[in-house]
Amino acid sequence: MERSTRRFPALANCLWLFWRWSKDGTWLKIHDKLYQWVRVDAGRESSPSQAAVDSQSVETANMISIDVGYDAGKKIHGRKRHLSVDMLGLVLRVLVTSANVAEREGAKKVLHRVHDTGNQVKRLNTIWMDGGYRGEEFMRWVMDMFTANVQIVLRHGRKKGFRPFT
Repeated sequence: MERSTRRFPALANCLWLFWRWSKDGTWLKIHDKLYQWVRVDAGRESSPSQAAVDSQSVETANMISIDVGYDAGKKIHGRKRHLSVDMLGLVLRVLVTSANVAEREGAKKVLHRVHDTGNQVKRLNTIWMDGGYRGEEFMRWVMDMFTANVQIVLRHGRKKGFRPFT
């Protein structure tokens, strides 16, 4: 009896499952369950009480034209990723847009996704952001959406990185 060397299904089947699970939310359900397990394993509650939101503009290849824009502040032609993470650095939700989407608009979209997770963020009471997210209307929107306190952290001098507790 000859043993097959094939260990995975056919590529077409894998691609079909990936597409289907992307469309029906299976990947998000897997992410959310693993996220909660990792938090509990780290000795934390399954739902975070604090999160941070930020964005980063990234250059893309010239031939890519879908969702590409120009971030005038960073002088980058490409895309922008908007990220929400808990204080362990675990990703809550991520969103990729064209680079010309303003930080506050991208943050609203990614925070809508965080809000839609339901029980995963039921304890969220503080959201940390950098100075690019300042604005009374935006802060009021975040507070209404999450009943959370928004903390703006400004960079001091030449320090690099995000340090909410210093």
